[in-house]
Amino acid sequence: MAQKITGLIHHPYVPPAGFEAPQPGVFKASTVFFPTVAAMRSREWKDKSAYTYGLHGTPTTYALEERLCTLEGGLQCLLAPSGLAAVALASLAMLKTGDEVLIPDNAYSPNKTLAEGELKAWGISHRYYDPLNPADLESKFSAKTRLVWVEAAGSVTLEFPDLPALVRLCKQRGVPVVLDNTWGAGLAFAPFDLLPDSEPGLGVDISVHALTKYPSGGGDVLMGSVITRDPGLHLRIKLCHMRLGLGVGANDAEAVLRSLPSMALRYNAHDAATRTLAAWCQGRSEVVQVLHPALPDSPGHAHWQALCKPEPGGAAGIFSIILAPHYSQAQTDAFCDALRLFKLGYSWGGPTSLVVPYELASMRSGGWPAHLKPGTLVRFSVGLEHVADLQADLAQALTALA
Repeated sequence: MAQKITGLIHHPYVPPAGFEAPQPGVFKASTVFFPTVAAMRSREWKDKSAYTYGLHGTPTTYALEERLCTLEGGLQCLLAPSGLAAVALASLAMLKTGDEVLIPDNAYSPNKTLAEGELKAWGISHRYYDPLNPADLESKFSAKTRLVWVEAAGSVTLEFPDLPALVRLCKQRGVPVVLDNTWGAGLAFAPFDLLPDSEPGLGVDISVHALTKYPSGGGDVLMGSVITRDPGLHLRIKLCHMRLGLGVGANDAEAVLRSLPSMALRYNAHDAATRTLAAWCQGRSEVVQVLHPALPDSPGHAHWQALCKPEPGGAAGIFSIILAPHYSQAQTDAFCDALRLFKLGYSWGGPTSLVVPYELASMRSGGWPAHLKPGTLVRFSVGLEHVADLQADLAQALTALA
């Protein structure tokens, strides 16, 4: 019996090489074996030439990282256990006590609360700038500025900034710029080569992506990525990544790998349905403003048009509406409760349509933004249901509101 038990652990069988299938293999490991002490001492995990410990990478995570680089046009990728973890990693790797970070006022709210919480407590200051006004960003630079965040389109209100102009300002001052590219997903525009025909090489230094959204596509995986082109910058972030002990599970990496081949098809479908619903909402008397970059009167539309393709695939599957100011927040909440196919829930990019009402004034440093009409705001994430059914759902809920 003892030999049997030991044989189950130290079994000599090795499967033959050469197995190929549509999906990459799933390798789960904390411990990685070495054939000799010399091999243990000589293996290098920083350049992906070998394996040393599961936290530093396996064939499964390396495969996902390389495919994400292809998606976004980067050269190096690191995986984090969530989109927010990827956001935090970028800031923690780039900033130290006495530094300052500039963040767009319409950024993903947890990015702002990270700056207001941990970064502030560690002696790292922050200031918010108007992403629709490059001159405002320019005025906020100081001798302490060491990092600038950009986001396209903005979280919740979906303003699309003049991204090339913002990046140029950072390049002129030698300040690294990091993009939250979750909305664009590597499909709507190329983050590392924004204007390839007129300004080759103009791009961000770091692209952060919440893989939880479109790369996963199922609403069941939490993961983020940090992608770069510069080897030195990548190593700086990678060492911070190692010291923080960030890692992802092999099954989660497998789920994203399995979803990537259909990502462009899903993104296009989300986009097409969202444009249909956003245009329909423009004709409703209850709605005073619809926010979606492809709509001509949405803030930053011209910047979106210059950077992204006009057909489906050039915008993500989210849009927001502002209900007329005579509707209270309680009535707005009741409208959201009345929806049947749109489920109340955070995130986006999955098969199920979602809705969230926001108290926007509390999310902006200057209160309600001047470029938005007064009212109450609701954001929709459009899933993969039939668009006519989603439109009917909106219609019945708006009727209930009235």
